[in-house]
Amino acid sequence: MAHSARELGICVLTGDPRLPDATKRGHRYNEEDFATHRGMREALEGVAGLRFAFVDDHSSLFERFSHEPPDLVLNFCDTGFRNQASQELHVPALLEMLGVAYSGAPPAAMAICYDKQIVRLLAEALGIPVPREIYLPAGSGLDEAEIELPALIKPNQADGSVGITKDAVVRTRADANDYLDWLRRELPGRAVLIQEYLPGPEYGVGLIGNPEHGLAALPALEVDFSPLPAGCDPILSFESKALPDSPYWTDIKFRQAEADLATLDEIADHAKLLFSRLGCRDYARFDFRCAADGRPRLMEVNPNPAWAYDGKLAFMASFAGIDYPKMLAMILDAALRRTGLRPAP
Repeated sequence: MAHSARELGICVLTGDPRLPDATKRGHRYNEEDFATHRGMREALEGVAGLRFAFVDDHSSLFERFSHEPPDLVLNFCDTGFRNQASQELHVPALLEMLGVAYSGAPPAAMAICYDKQIVRLLAEALGIPVPREIYLPAGSGLDEAEIELPALIKPNQADGSVGITKDAVVRTRADANDYLDWLRRELPGRAVLIQEYLPGPEYGVGLIGNPEHGLAALPALEVDFSPLPAGCDPILSFESKALPDSPYWTDIKFRQAEADLATLDEIADHAKLLFSRLGCRDYARFDFRCAADGRPRLMEVNPNPAWAYDGKLAFMASFAGIDYPKMLAMILDAALRRTGLRPAP
């Protein structure tokens, strides 16, 4: 029997600020990170009829959820268990083992989406355009690959633009070798992708809901690189997320996508197809970028995207007139209906 919404206890689980985090400035939580957490708490506390608890201590998750299981965990741990991106799937896996309902993607979806080449191959099989790409196993060099320049070089498995710096766009084989050498030092043992550089606009598509109860596409976002100084390649590099003194942090803006309706419909349809095929749940974000022919290619799938008030998903919601508290409530409502804790409409 489904619970009444008035009885529900919701545990909001986030990353652990006590631990290092390679995706953040100085590999640790900073004031901007604490500000996003405060903003999220304030927004959720305005949701009527639910009791919220906020948990960020990863040292005691098993004991807490074993002995005091909530009705639902709102899984906002987008940093991974103990802030390890490769262990992002461990959080929903733990909750499933304990029989605790949770929001967002299951472990299988997170495992697949963490491997960028697997996502690309799946998208290509579904007829979704993707960039040309070479996969270099860990330790492999350019001597084994014929690359097309310019190219974007990035790790096959990483989150938060880790391994994608302002120098990731290479135009000569010497630049490519230098960047590969840097990646081997910074992220040893990682496979690398050498990807066709896409010179066109970059879009984000956010989905909230589930196919069985209604899956809504938010208005697409476009990344505005135009304020960047000359000589800066227009990419969302690690500097844009972790270095406040970089123009990639200060100058890049987000705006509602300025694309024709056919293009917007196409990327929304591709996002919904991937959402279902990958087993995403409740919400997800999909990134596309246009090639020289003007057609968008899939860049990445984010099954557990950033929930912050200044993140891409919140910007997309705002384009639809949905404020931040309402966006969080929509994600929560999608999870409650999917799990049967709230009746479907």
